[in-house]
Formats: sequence, C-alpha cells, structure tokens
Amino acid sequence: MGRQAALNTARRTIGQVLVCTGCCCGRVDRGKPPVPVDWLKGEWRRLGLLRTLHLTISGCLGPCDLVNVVCLAGPERTIWLGGLSSPEHFAALLDWAERSATEERLLALPPLLRDLEFERFR
Repeated sequence: MGRQAALNTARRTIGQVLVCTGCCCGRVDRGKPPVPVDWLKGEWRRLGLLRTLHLTISGCLGPCDLVNVVCLAGPERTIWLGGLSSPEHFAALLDWAERSATEERLLALPPLLRDLEFERFR
C-alpha cells in the first residue's frame, strides 16, 4: 500500500506548440493572413508528431498587435513567436517540429523563425 504506482504510457512528450487563431490575431476579416490550420494539423498527424510534440489550436494568446502568435512550450523555456505570415514560416515551424521530435528535444529555432521571437512577459 505504501508503494507509488508508476504511469507507463507510449507517449514521450517533449513540448507543446500552441497556435493562436482567436481574437484579432490571424483574423482574415481584418486583412491579416490566415493560419493554415487544416494543413498544419494534417501534416502534424501525417508525420506522427502528436505523440511527441502536442499541437494545440488556441483562442487568443495575445498580444493583439502581432499577427499569428505561436507559443513553443518546453520543459526548459517557453518561446513566443509573432508575425507568422507566409507559407515559409509555417513550413519552417513544421520542419523544426519534425527535427525536434526526431531528436526528442526542442531544438534551436531556424533563422526564419528566430527573427520572429519576442518577449511575451517582461
């Protein structure tokens, strides 16, 4: 009775990617580029990333003066990206996620995404 039960799962999560589609961020009715949600979810599934790196399509993550905010949350730190506005940005995000899943750790961002990093809380 004094022993703790260990939970054993097939999942080894290295982090979470939250993609904002709520509030002002990514609203096409305000002339902002859309987040390719269906493509992103489909590719995440196709590459088998869901077991290692959670993908969450979220409501408002703010700040609302940035387009298409993405949060990369890992055990060591959280990275905020804002201004993902091209297919190349989302392809780079997917490539980063796939490489991170293969390495089983969150890797450094490629330059295209690193340039979009901002401080969410100061």
